[in-house]
Amino acid sequence: MKKSLGLALVAGIILSSCNMPSSGAPDPQVATAAALTVQAAIASSSNTQQPLASPTSGSGQEITETPTYSKPMISVGDVTNCRTGPSVNYERVTQILPNTSVEIIGFYSPNYWIVSTSAGTCWVSGEFATPTGSYAAVPTVTAPPTPQGGAPDTVSLQKWDISCDYINNEANITIRWADQDGETGYRIIRNDELAAELAANSIEFKETITLLAGQSVGYSVVIVNEAGSNNSKIITLSC
Repeated sequence: MKKSLGLALVAGIILSSCNMPSSGAPDPQVATAAALTVQAAIASSSNTQQPLASPTSGSGQEITETPTYSKPMISVGDVTNCRTGPSVNYERVTQILPNTSVEIIGFYSPNYWIVSTSAGTCWVSGEFATPTGSYAAVPTVTAPPTPQGGAPDTVSLQKWDISCDYINNEANITIRWADQDGETGYRIIRNDELAAELAANSIEFKETITLLAGQSVGYSVVIVNEAGSNNSKIITLSC
């Protein structure tokens, strides 16, 4: 289109020069100016059709920006269990301590991180973990098979006792139960909160707590295996 406009412009100039009063051929300077105008129009059209050049370095090579990468890690605010799979039904591998970071090697939707620890690879709930680094780049993994077998039988409590120290407002608690086969551990629940986690084959729990005269406290014992868990009845102890 621009070439046509340039040629039309030159033609107009030449015709104008022919109509000017003259005794001979068109002025050579006019013809030369017309030709230069055509060349400029063509060059302008060609330049507008060229793509923009990529940014180059001083050596003439194209510059490619490389995104930064940092190792994905998690940390926890409290002692957190790390298990063989994505639920409490899986056996505990280790515990991650506060102010200790471990490397993320995978993610399981919706909210579990697979991490590498000194005790081996394990799964930790994202509810208790804070990720840092390039954790969006870790692969998504599938869960291991659900542990086989059924949940353990209810804990059979054998003895529970409280000894009150009214001078110091303290209570010494003792709870005993019958051991079972195949369990992976026990949890002691005090007033609906986790008080302790005990290893397999444990049969007793003791602790000293602050308890005023007239106050009471409730306990239950949860038995856990790879397939599930089961709670004992709640016992209430008072001073």
